[in-house]
Amino acid sequence: MTLRSTPANGNRLLDVTGAAAYLGVSPRFMRRLVAERRITFVKLGRHVRFDIADLDHFIDSGRVEAVEPRRSRSPIGRVRSA
Repeated sequence: MTLRSTPANGNRLLDVTGAAAYLGVSPRFMRRLVAERRITFVKLGRHVRFDIADLDHFIDSGRVEAVEPRRSRSPIGRVRSA
């Protein structure tokens, strides 16, 4: 898990706008993630908040590791025997 810094105010819970800025996405996308239950959130009355640790986990769960490129064995250029 990647360790990231907390916001300047020291608060671990971010609102939709703050979480969107943290992830570099739009607030609308954050609301969609919540509606589709694709991200962990905290409900405080009618307010939705995001723990920074949960946002970091969301980032890490989307990580795709690089692989070595494989040489393709294309049939182009081969002579077919009859």
